[in-house]
Amino acid sequence: MKFCKAVLVPIFFTASIHFNVVAQPADSNDSFSLEQIMSAAKPSDGVASRDHKSFAWIVNREGVRNLWLVEAPDYDARRITQHKNDVGKNMGQPAFGSQGNQVFYVWGGPANRSGEYPNPTHNAGGGNQQIHMVDITTGKDVALTHGSSPTPAPRGHRLVFIRGGQVWEINTANDDPQAKPMFKIRGSAGSLSWSPDASKLAFVSYRGDHSYIGIYDLDAETIRYLSPSVDQDRHPVWSPEGDRLAYIRIPHEKQVVPYFTPRQKGLPWSIRVHNFTNDTDRQVWKAEPGQGSVFHSVYAEKQLMWAEGDHLVFPWERSGWAHLYALSIDDGQVRDLTPGSHEAHFPTLTTDKESVAYASNLDDIDRRHIWRSDIITGKSKQLTSGHGLEWGPVMMEDGHLIFAASSGTQPAHTELLDSQGNRRMLNPSAIPDDFPSGEIEAPGQVKFSATDGKEIHGQLFRPFDYQPDKKYPAVLFFHGGSRRQMLLGFHYSGYYHNCYSFNQYLANQGYMVLSVNFRSGIGYGLDFREADGFGASGASEFHDVMGAGLYMRNRDDVDGSNIGLWGGSYGGYLTALGLARASDLFKAGVDLHGVHNWNVVIEHFNSSYDPLEYREAAETAFRASPMAYIDNWVSPVMVVHGDDDRNVPFSETVDLVESLRKSDVPVKQLIFPDEVHGFILHEHWMETFHQATSFFNQHLK
Repeated sequence: MKFCKAVLVPIFFTASIHFNVVAQPADSNDSFSLEQIMSAAKPSDGVASRDHKSFAWIVNREGVRNLWLVEAPDYDARRITQHKNDVGKNMGQPAFGSQGNQVFYVWGGPANRSGEYPNPTHNAGGGNQQIHMVDITTGKDVALTHGSSPTPAPRGHRLVFIRGGQVWEINTANDDPQAKPMFKIRGSAGSLSWSPDASKLAFVSYRGDHSYIGIYDLDAETIRYLSPSVDQDRHPVWSPEGDRLAYIRIPHEKQVVPYFTPRQKGLPWSIRVHNFTNDTDRQVWKAEPGQGSVFHSVYAEKQLMWAEGDHLVFPWERSGWAHLYALSIDDGQVRDLTPGSHEAHFPTLTTDKESVAYASNLDDIDRRHIWRSDIITGKSKQLTSGHGLEWGPVMMEDGHLIFAASSGTQPAHTELLDSQGNRRMLNPSAIPDDFPSGEIEAPGQVKFSATDGKEIHGQLFRPFDYQPDKKYPAVLFFHGGSRRQMLLGFHYSGYYHNCYSFNQYLANQGYMVLSVNFRSGIGYGLDFREADGFGASGASEFHDVMGAGLYMRNRDDVDGSNIGLWGGSYGGYLTALGLARASDLFKAGVDLHGVHNWNVVIEHFNSSYDPLEYREAAETAFRASPMAYIDNWVSPVMVVHGDDDRNVPFSETVDLVESLRKSDVPVKQLIFPDEVHGFILHEHWMETFHQATSFFNQHLK
């Protein structure tokens, strides 16, 4: 297949930029190290105890992962696990036991399709994934068993979990607890959820093109499936009394290319409620046709929440934005709890279940702040504001709010908002004393035109000693996903917290850096996310890549002959696409585990996809791939990939390097044996960024 070369067409560009000025000494030109900017601890996975008097979360400091805890009323933070080194194991899924004096967590990542566990340190004994139990009083930390998804019963000492796609159980009160299968099913189990009285366990049975809501009765030792159909039933949630269970039904609808292509409309999804008292199962609500008919999840522990007054809270895009709605089960009426042109993420019910707290970008599109909406009245109140970011709210029993926060110059950390409206950091030691907050500048919000006229947002990082009459080399950054949004501060994702840190470091090294929120990302509504022709259906994001490059080239403070690209995953795809289709604009790039041939990646995610069967779609997907433009690629590239990547096949980098070698394109390789997609080892992030800096210095300076 042969395709024509892209042509640069001069057009008129409009752009606006806004900076939040950070005070700095007039004569300051201090430099900081990459080690300093990457040294801050990153919080994640916050969870409250059942009585909401304790709160635990994970802190990752330079790859050393530990659990931290605060307890009412003092909320003094303390570490409750004692991991000392980066041993190449992820930590996640914390859950409090029923008594509140134990926290369970998962140590290690899941197995790949070959049954191999992540082992980036090349441990001779191999990798594993274990469930740990830590006593918050004594600090005793015990590895209980192999598995994931620890789900303690609301009473007693029974813990259920997933191993090999099946549900297992263990009695944690025993001196030598032994795990055993709880029951066996076809398919794979997930989304475990106990009834309030611990007599039943709800779960999802995933079976490929359909899934069921299963109920295991512990007394009768029987399994039943609720209203089985050909559809995907997901997200079970119990009523407070345990007499009913609600869940979401997503109709099966075959797509030729089900991944990385736009889908704005489809067969409408619905919400169902099963009543165990009279054994009935009925649809209580159904999305309207058109906008919002396709279910779109938000960042949340639960997509469906059972609130006070028999209301169900759920996300819906009827307005063209990801809003939260309250459904009255009695009369079927729905209320938009979060109206306006914004998206609501990280929703959680307050302890009285009368309100929902969430993070929103209302009136501050490139940040996140915390809001609270009353479920009955719909009245909303903004709880945090300013030039920072706040996300992941959890309401405590005494009315205090715990959440994560950051800013343009302050890395992510955990904060408390008390009932009087006062904020304080819970673990100040998470930010090292020598962290260079005073030596970096918050990025400015940028709006520019893509080459097809679409408005695109970005964040512009300037050198700390920026001089407007100087011309700087420039680097564009593209995030992965593509369902992501980069923000005007350190990101809530650990992966993008690292990327933000590196962008700040590049600015410190004398680069102008533009982080681009290209179409198909979140934060700007359904039409932007499901943009026509994005990804494998046409690579319409290339308009945004070109628009960003031309915007930077036309700036008076940029050396337009020295512009580079970098990004990971989907961002690696756009980096490679920019180099392949516009080597005359982009001089060099750093491609982390990028997509290079859509047909290979689509088949990786969907084994039933056969490019030979769907020739027209496969032709379009290939034309949207960097591999289609290898003959035009001349700019040098650095490729980075771990060969245990479960998201983007390692073969994508193998094939790209072979093709570039045949075209005599300079290629620098950085390969991590046994590493996964989002690097587990901190040293791999550091080596990547050190070598990327040297690579850019070589080719752009």
